Amino acid sequence: MKKAQTGGWGETVRTVLYAIVIAMTIRTVAYEPFNIPSASMVPTLLIGDYLFVSKYSYGYSHYSLPLAPDIFSGRILFKEPKRGDVAVFKLPRDNKTDYIKRIIGLPGDRIQVTDGILHINGVAVKRERVGNYVEYDAQGNGAHRTLFNETLPEGRVHPILEITDAGIFDNTGEYVVPAGHYFMMGDNRDNSMDSRARFEVGFVPAENLVGRAEFLFFSSDGSASLWEFWKWPSAIRFSRLFQAIR
Repeated sequence: MKKAQTGGWGETVRTVLYAIVIAMTIRTVAYEPFNIPSASMVPTLLIGDYLFVSKYSYGYSHYSLPLAPDIFSGRILFKEPKRGDVAVFKLPRDNKTDYIKRIIGLPGDRIQVTDGILHINGVAVKRERVGNYVEYDAQGNGAHRTLFNETLPEGRVHPILEITDAGIFDNTGEYVVPAGHYFMMGDNRDNSMDSRARFEVGFVPAENLVGRAEFLFFSSDGSASLWEFWKWPSAIRFSRLFQAIR
C-alpha cells in the first residue's frame, strides 16, 4: 500500500491557523499581555515592564474580544472588583486607549484629596512615609520623590510617590462614584492622569474594565535596542521578572 503523504503547505497553514485560534482564545478568556509606556504607576509598575492581565477576573465585556467589536453591552459573568486592584481599562473618553491604574473608589463611595491625603467616605486614608525614591526618566536622569505606604480601608497596603502635597490634584472637590462605575488613581500621584481629571478620565464604567494586572513576565530599562543583544543582560531588570502585582 502507498504510504500517505504528510507535511506540505496545507498542513503548515492548518497548523498556523490552529495556533492563531488557540492564542486568540487564550487572549480573550484567560490572559492578555500588556506593556507599560508611562510612569503613572511608579513605583508599582515601571516604564518597560511587561505584564499579564487576567481577563476572567471581572467577567467579560465586548472590550474583552479582539478589536472590541460592539456586539453586546454590559458584562458577562461579572465579578465585582476589589478596592486596591491594579486594573487595565479602556479610557472612557475614547473607549479605545488602554489605561492602567489602581481602583480606589467603588460605586457609591465619596472620594476627595486634601493636602495630598486621600479621603474615602470622609475618612483620611493612612499614609506612612517610607523614605526617598529616585525616579529615572528615559534619558536616565534621576529625580527625588518621597515614598509612602498607603493603607486602604480594607487593609490593603500599596506604595505611592509624592512630589508635593500642593499639586494640581492634591486638593480636590468631593467625587461621588456613580453606580456601575469606579474611581481610578495612579500610584505616582503627582504624575498621573486619572479619575481626578473629570474630563480627561473621570469615572470608569464597569463595562470598560479589561482585566486585573496579575504579574510581570519581563522588564527592560530601555537601554538596549532589540538588535543590541550584547546589551540585553544589563538592560533586563531581572529582579522584577515573574513578580506578582499588588
